[in-house]
Formats: sequence, C-alpha cells, structure tokens
Amino acid sequence: MPRNGKLLALYDTHRSALLDYASTITGDRPNAEDIVQEAWVRCAAAAPPRDNPLSYLYRVVRNLAIDGQRRHLRERRRRPRTEDCGRIEQIAEERASPETEVADRDEIRRLNEALAELPERTRRAIELYRLGNHTYKQVAAQLGISIGLAHTLVLSGLDHCRNRLDRTE
Repeated sequence: MPRNGKLLALYDTHRSALLDYASTITGDRPNAEDIVQEAWVRCAAAAPPRDNPLSYLYRVVRNLAIDGQRRHLRERRRRPRTEDCGRIEQIAEERASPETEVADRDEIRRLNEALAELPERTRRAIELYRLGNHTYKQVAAQLGISIGLAHTLVLSGLDHCRNRLDRTE
C-alpha cells in the first residue's frame, strides 16, 4: 500500500476520535470537522513521520484548533463593543430623573469633546460607521482608504472615546 494509502486508512480509522478531540478544543462540531479535514490535507501533503503518524495527525489537529480559537478571539477583540457604542441610543430612549438627565448630558458633552480631539479622518470614519450605519467597506470607499485602515480608524477612535469617558467618570 502506498504511503498516502496507509495515511488515509489511519485517518479513516481515527476520524471520529479526531473530531471529538477537535470539538473539545473548539467547542464547535462543524468547526471541528473543518479542522480535521484541513489536518488531513496538510498531513497528506507533508508526508508525516514514519514512526508515529497518528500522533502527528493529532498534533496537527490540535495546532489548527488552537490557531482557530486564537484567530476567533482576536476578531472578537477587534470588533467594537456594542454596549459601549450604544450609550447615546440608550440615553435617548430612557426616561430619566433630572439627576440622570444631567449626568447623561454631561456624558454626551464628554463624548463630543473626545470626538473633537480625534483627527478629522478618524472622526469621520466613526461618524460614518456608527451614526451612518455604513459598513467598513462603505467607510473605506467614502474616505478613499483601504478597508483595513477604515477598521483600524474606527476601532482606535472608539477606544479613544471609551478611554476618555472612563477617565472622567
């Protein structure tokens, strides 16, 4: 049996266990299936070591699953937190006591000051994204910049505003 034939037989035999293993790391069965499939493709292309190919296959599954989790966490951290961004909308919707209204007006004033401190392009990116409900792609097109830069401008601007509001509370 050719080398890939042996590896394929090993993969077929242990596929279910590999899926269970990947699922415990990712917590997501469909994602685990993608990871196990990707591990097979990589192992078949790389020709795993002769001494313990099953161990190698498990290691590739583990590394892919962990890399996927890290990527997922990075993406979650890069997205603006909606609870921070939605403060103005929440303030407008609530019927508040006079004390709360004064505090809310003060928070809006501080937010406007924080926005005014930002460079024009960053402030404009935030306005388009948060107030205009534009996508990052639309923000990028409006400002004549890349989508990645639009994303960076919005996130850095929101971080500045969030830090400014947290500092003065």
